[in-house]
Amino acid sequence: MGAGRRLAWRPLLAEDLPAVEAIADVLHPTFFERPETVHEKLRLCPDGCLAFADASGAVRGYGLSYPWRLDDVPPLDTFHGAWPADATLLYVHDVAILPEARGEGGAGAYLEAMRRVARMLGLQGLALTSVYGTVPLWAGLGFTVRASERIEAGLAGYGAEARYMTASI
Repeated sequence: MGAGRRLAWRPLLAEDLPAVEAIADVLHPTFFERPETVHEKLRLCPDGCLAFADASGAVRGYGLSYPWRLDDVPPLDTFHGAWPADATLLYVHDVAILPEARGEGGAGAYLEAMRRVARMLGLQGLALTSVYGTVPLWAGLGFTVRASERIEAGLAGYGAEARYMTASI
């Protein structure tokens, strides 16, 4: 990003969803999710859904998080209807930032915001599924890999490099 093009996280709005879909198409071509499933995440957990926008309001990235259970990998492109009553953590479903918007601390700032959301909801931690070999990135932001047969089965739809990771809040 050039000088003067500072980005900030703000609440994700329904009118941002076409931009979210376009960013997902660029960054996640092998992980298809219907726009309707993303809209459900926004509807069910608006505090966990943020847009990374520039001063003009253009969305350059997004983050989607929602309450979930420890060691339970949510399947992609699935309607949930409601979050589990026994949720113990905030699951960071996706943090996607366009390459030209990286280097501004976006991922770390999003995670700090999600730690606040998790505390507000009375949850005990964060979890995510690392894809594309990003374990070092997430480890640098406080996440550690967890593994079990149950987790491995849940990761099947996320690709061979996928790792389930958790962090404290």
